[in-house]
Amino acid sequence: MAMNVLLLGSGGREHALAWKLAQSKLLDQLYIAPGNPGTASCGTNINLNPSDFEAIRDFVWTNNIQMVVVGPEEPLVKGIWDFFKNDPVLNRVPVIGPSQAGANLEGSKAFSKAFMSKYQIPTATYAEFHAHQIAEAQNYIRSMNPPFVLKADGLAAGKGVIITSDVNEACECVANMLSGSSFGKAGECLVIESFLKGIELSMFIATDGNNYVILPEAKDYKRIGEGDTGLNTGGMGAVSPVSFADQAFIEKVKNRIIHPVLSGLKSESIEYQGFLFIGLMNCNGDPYVIEFNCRMGDPETEVVMPRIQSDLLELFSAMSLKQLHSFKLEITPEHALTVMMVSGGYPETYETDKLIELPTQGANSLLFHAGTCNSNRGLVTKGGRVMALTAFGTSLEEARKNAYQKLSQIHFENMYYRRDIGLDLMTIE
Repeated sequence: MAMNVLLLGSGGREHALAWKLAQSKLLDQLYIAPGNPGTASCGTNINLNPSDFEAIRDFVWTNNIQMVVVGPEEPLVKGIWDFFKNDPVLNRVPVIGPSQAGANLEGSKAFSKAFMSKYQIPTATYAEFHAHQIAEAQNYIRSMNPPFVLKADGLAAGKGVIITSDVNEACECVANMLSGSSFGKAGECLVIESFLKGIELSMFIATDGNNYVILPEAKDYKRIGEGDTGLNTGGMGAVSPVSFADQAFIEKVKNRIIHPVLSGLKSESIEYQGFLFIGLMNCNGDPYVIEFNCRMGDPETEVVMPRIQSDLLELFSAMSLKQLHSFKLEITPEHALTVMMVSGGYPETYETDKLIELPTQGANSLLFHAGTCNSNRGLVTKGGRVMALTAFGTSLEEARKNAYQKLSQIHFENMYYRRDIGLDLMTIE
């Protein structure tokens, strides 16, 4: 039976999910709330706030929606899964995403670290501090070897992590975070970690709570400057596959991280049907968890979804029915590389409303909208991260060449993008 699906969110991640869902043979109508100019080509945009659960419930009821797919973390952390589950009329409508307790793996760094400690999941050593413990946290910093990793406990749009080797700067950051002046409420509880030395990558699973499938892995590039310098951002690019994530490494991730996480969630009676994003550090061939997220990443979704050959709605249906054990995920061996185009000044102050010039859509690439909107002048910039371009090739080198060739045809005033996405992996290869 063909399904009506509501996808929540408005960024590049949601455009990539909408693009993939629109190809499903199980789909009847796709609605995106609120969506963006890119998602409008995949389905119907609806002016709804993803965190306004009452309005979403009314829309689901009125439009005979048979599945809700949640893109961003905020509705999950606020408990949209629980909201639907507790609704006497709509509790049979599956929500693709974990319960509020499950989303706490992302919503609270302190909860996540305590969970990993309890279930012996490899991660950096840490200590937790609260608003009244500024002096204790600063003393803890002074007892550590640099660099120091400071993490705001709550959601901070991917920017709540500070890494510094300067003791005085770390102590100042501690005071700013715990007083609420850096990240507001999100920083009033603070996790201080030892620094893990290695190379980062992201792994993703889709789970029904019992079984799971591993999606294509990715490596993202978080900092604004080339050579991974400058301020943290929501993500400047990504590549998939990742050369050092070989079968031996993935087996370690399964045995040391995925299996203990899923069994830990069951032990705690925490419902989890959705994506689990595992931010990893490869330390000399051993995986350590940097963080968990309860949804797909951005821009990782833009590089992962095009590599999945299977029907995404079939995957979600199997997930909601707890039948993932019989689902076989098909992945293309092709390399994909995503580069994010951002507004000049991002991640700090930037201007919007800049006219975007686009090339004609060609082979070997896809364009995902993130911070764009339609105006009477045409398509204009609306956010810091504006668009993601994903290109393909039989090798990383070819995917890189195709991506940067296409990027040279896209223009808006003060457009900036990193020119080194994937270069570090080519030297490893």
